[in-house]
Amino acid sequence: MMKTAPTQYPVNDLIRNRWSARSFSDKEVSKEDLLTMVEAGSWAFSASNIQPWAVLMARKGDLDFQRILNCLMPGNIPWAKNAAAFIVGIAKTKLERDGSFHKTAEHDLGAFDATLAIQATSMGIIVHPMAGFDPEKVIAEFKLAESLKPMVVMAVGYLDIPEKLEEPFLSRELTPRSRKPVQDFILNLG
Repeated sequence: MMKTAPTQYPVNDLIRNRWSARSFSDKEVSKEDLLTMVEAGSWAFSASNIQPWAVLMARKGDLDFQRILNCLMPGNIPWAKNAAAFIVGIAKTKLERDGSFHKTAEHDLGAFDATLAIQATSMGIIVHPMAGFDPEKVIAEFKLAESLKPMVVMAVGYLDIPEKLEEPFLSRELTPRSRKPVQDFILNLG
């Protein structure tokens, strides 16, 4: 069941069809497809073309898949365990050239993640970003440097029927999508 976003304006269908489903099928996502998505993300805009992002990738069956799953908050595990893969989005918070703080790293990582998700949508793949994970556990589990800040875990896979989910996830899967009207967040709309 696709949930196309209802929009006020003529938004591109790839954007309208991108949504964070929770019901994943058993179909595998190939390593090549994951790499395609990550490369697409790498073409997101980036201040001074610094590209302050890194990722951890794991496909179901890989040891790292379980390691990432163990870092999720309990509320995400019941459905996320069925994903075909995880991608952890990591901001590089220090500039490589001099070690100073990189003030747009998190912003640029968000652009990377969004571009990756739109590429996935074009391939018929679902990406569900989660803030519900323990960044400190990811850092410890993967022995990440202090300058690497895990910001998101993305569950990746192919869509399945919502009825395979238990509550409260089934209701969330069936609820129509909505967003605030643009008039509510444009500060200078005349």
